[in-house]
Amino acid sequence: MATAAAKRYARAVFEVAEADGHIEEWSKRLKRVRELFDDPRVSAVLTNPTIATEQRERLVATAPNLLDEESSNLARLLIESGRVEEAAEIEEEFQRLADDAAGRVHATVTTAIALEAGDRDRVASELSKRLDKEVRVSVVVDPRILGGMKLQYGDHVVDASVATRLEQLRRRLAAS
Repeated sequence: MATAAAKRYARAVFEVAEADGHIEEWSKRLKRVRELFDDPRVSAVLTNPTIATEQRERLVATAPNLLDEESSNLARLLIESGRVEEAAEIEEEFQRLADDAAGRVHATVTTAIALEAGDRDRVASELSKRLDKEVRVSVVVDPRILGGMKLQYGDHVVDASVATRLEQLRRRLAAS
């Protein structure tokens, strides 16, 4: 879950992107900033308080092949405000805002084995019909659920995993 500060940054970037009609471009910019900040070596330098803030900002500004001017400005702002570690949360919240504005829902399906494309599409199609919105599905493989699936979208979780069913059965037997 995004911090309050990450939500504020994401909202501010989203408002600029929406006003300019460049939501997709800003989505890509945020992804590039996050990828840059996710590199442990880069992050170690950009969060190092013994290096002057101006020097850290200059490192980002002098990398034109990595970031365009707007991305660079955002990156420098995050460095200056000590929010380098929140880049992923900002990107995630921005994407949520973009999805809401476009009437899309992002869903995560967790299964014990990888889903084939047809199965993934079928889950997306069924959920799309129920919600009357476009649904983007990402699949997570977690062998600990043993079988079945977990579906999460927004604040909703549907847990139809074998592991959960077995745990419920265990509790009922223990209570008897």
